[in-house]
Amino acid sequence: MTATATATGTATATPARRRWHRIVVPVALGVLLIVTTLILHEVDQPDPGERGFLSPVATDDDGGSRLAEELAARGVPLRRATDTAAALRAAGAGPSTLFVPAPELVRPATLTALAALPPGSRLVLVEPSRRALVELGTPVEPAARRWAARAVPPDADGTPCRLPEAVRAGTAAVDHQRYAGPEPVDRCYGGALLRIPGDAEIVVVGAGDPFRNDRIDEWGNRDLATGLLGGGGRPVVWLDLPAPEPAPTSASPSPTREVDGAPAPSGTPRERPDRANPPPRPDNPLWDAFPTWFWAILAQLALAGLLVVLWRARRLGPPVTEPLPVTVRSAETVRGRARLYRRAGARDTVAGSLRDAALGRLLPRLNLPADTPDDEVAARVAAASGGDPERVAELLHGPVPENDRELLELARELDTLTRTLAPHPTEGEPR
Repeated sequence: MTATATATGTATATPARRRWHRIVVPVALGVLLIVTTLILHEVDQPDPGERGFLSPVATDDDGGSRLAEELAARGVPLRRATDTAAALRAAGAGPSTLFVPAPELVRPATLTALAALPPGSRLVLVEPSRRALVELGTPVEPAARRWAARAVPPDADGTPCRLPEAVRAGTAAVDHQRYAGPEPVDRCYGGALLRIPGDAEIVVVGAGDPFRNDRIDEWGNRDLATGLLGGGGRPVVWLDLPAPEPAPTSASPSPTREVDGAPAPSGTPRERPDRANPPPRPDNPLWDAFPTWFWAILAQLALAGLLVVLWRARRLGPPVTEPLPVTVRSAETVRGRARLYRRAGARDTVAGSLRDAALGRLLPRLNLPADTPDDEVAARVAAASGGDPERVAELLHGPVPENDRELLELARELDTLTRTLAPHPTEGEPR
């Protein structure tokens, strides 16, 4: 009967484990696919805060050197500034196009000055945030945002585009961040490109893909980027910030920064410390010491290791019977377990096992239930064996032996007691 119950329990547990596997394995694969997709997406999406993002001298995929070369080939004067004050000085000499590929790196106190360009100028911003648009005083605000940039025609939402540069470029990959604004704001590419008219017009572009080295040759990205920056015959001032601008710490004139490879002229007005907008905390040097793909691969390896641990970990569940791979004699098992007990000094465990085994044979012999009090058991065993009740009680329920000699003596006396009342079954009796 025991074997039948065990087999039934094993057969019941096997389908349950199979159902568990059928649920967990697809879910784990789905989670792995989603996490891998998110990691690859984060690696593929450029970070405007990284050094070299849309820089006219950066030749990597996220740089803008190919666009700078295209503007130079078309005869458009180009000046590179690595400081906002220097860029404003260069753009203040006359009508020009100020290109800001990373508005989030500009200090909030300086954003307002970007809109104060000479009449006839153009300010081109790439994916500005709500904070930047508010600081500039524009009526435009961010709207929907897509997972990745998409190539769409200028009149994607049915609204005619009134920006000539966008109409000539045609389909371009700018539909990433969309913006909304009231009239007379010109709307193109379904809201991914807006032009705010004024003495100095502002152009908001919802994606940096048309300006990147690895995307400039796709669709009409090249014509759109060169048209926005080089149209109208105006010189281009390219604001290339390597990091977030810190607030000035003193009232002294700001140090001169690079403008088109040369120091910018001095004479700018003094700036007071911006206490309302303290400088950002420096980034973790360990995080910046390795490229983004390194951390992505490290995260994938950690996830793979976690899945291996879950796969190889011991499953929690009821114990099941399994056949031994080899035949082990009972004497060897007893000796091996005895050596382990002796090495661990577990005399309490051994004594308890010996007493439980003796009671397991004595109680059925005397027709006593398992919950019989200890005193009654000792009295009944002493009466049946003719021994001293106190000595029997000490044998069956006494203290733990203090040394191996006492433990061996306990084993011998228990064996004698059980042999007296419960002799070993003969060959014809059931075991």
